[in-house]
Amino acid sequence: MNEKIEISNLFRSEFSKIVSVLCKTFGLSNIQLAEDIVSDTFVVAVEVWSLKGLPENPNAWLYAVAKNKTKDYLKRKKLFSQKIKPELTASEKTKKDFELDLSEKNIEESQLEMLFTVCNPMLSTEAQISLSLRILCGFAIDEIASALLTSKSTINKRLQRAKKNYIKYNIELELPSEGELQERQANVLIILYLLFNEGYYSFTAEKNLKKHLCLEAMRLLYLFLDRYPTSQAQALMALFCFHASRFDARVDNQGEPILYEEQDKTKWSLELIEKGEKYLNLSAQGNIISKYHLEATLAFLHSQPQEDPNKWEKILQVYNRLLQLEYSPITALNRTYALSKANGKDEAIKEALKINLSDNHLYHSLLAELYKGINTEKEIEHLKIALTLAKTKSEKNLFELRIEKAQGNK
Repeated sequence: MNEKIEISNLFRSEFSKIVSVLCKTFGLSNIQLAEDIVSDTFVVAVEVWSLKGLPENPNAWLYAVAKNKTKDYLKRKKLFSQKIKPELTASEKTKKDFELDLSEKNIEESQLEMLFTVCNPMLSTEAQISLSLRILCGFAIDEIASALLTSKSTINKRLQRAKKNYIKYNIELELPSEGELQERQANVLIILYLLFNEGYYSFTAEKNLKKHLCLEAMRLLYLFLDRYPTSQAQALMALFCFHASRFDARVDNQGEPILYEEQDKTKWSLELIEKGEKYLNLSAQGNIISKYHLEATLAFLHSQPQEDPNKWEKILQVYNRLLQLEYSPITALNRTYALSKANGKDEAIKEALKINLSDNHLYHSLLAELYKGINTEKEIEHLKIALTLAKTKSEKNLFELRIEKAQGNK
């Protein structure tokens, strides 16, 4: 096994766990100290494992080192209090018998509390997403910068401002009260939704499909659902499952995107589709119909066989309800594709031209698809505009191939 890959995977999986427990133990004001202790733990792991190889139980090894690092810090703090600043009274936690609780139960509790803390609405959305990637997903600063198409210095500033706000507003790790749950849940689900989308659509990075981002969003949502099985959270998990079922069909061997109509349906995961149906059915037992319910229903219908003669009419009706609930130009744009399938391209083109998204490559990509077989010149025109607006290499490659194919049909 490649030690570098193993350490990288362990950092992702264990960073959040240990940092969350440390913050729960010593308070959120010590979040930087918690990160430092965990980072030092992995520095030791790299040094020792490169010489001796991986231990039999890497997780237990990391926990033992993290506990020792914490005890070392407490000893130094106690020494400082006694010899340098005797007026400071050592905390009860500095006693020799202190033991960091890294039990599975405490880890899960701490991570759930950290999830609500990171998604605190007092922080900007950008800060919440950056903190989620750093604290909850264990991403390195350069990885976050790459994922969000910004610089390392910008990410560092966002994180530092967020940590200062934790102190300023006296925010600590805690679960919301029953009265606060609805409001706090809404923000957590929004951040997880954005995190998943950043991985699934990933228009801001060179890889169109960042599977690990999606899986992290799903893992955190599972953590939430285990304690709070609300209908909105169940609907969001259904949406994630349906989208994730198409992971292997969305890109080719070179990592280039494959359009929905051209995907190999045999590569869709039936297991994830079935799991999505389970969560969608559970979500329907509540009294609320959220945008997650409607988007999950759309994803479900897209996963159904093409033979259903009413498939696109059903999809169109769900889009109509979604737009009534929450208007979005992108949603309106996606609706026009369903409209073309249900009522024909001419009607869809008229509707698409009413949408003000002329500076969006997806808008021109869809218009090109609608003009396909009707007006090749218009198809090529919009593909060329989409090419100039595309943000990733893989998208540009796709538009170049579509232009070449359209020109061959002239």
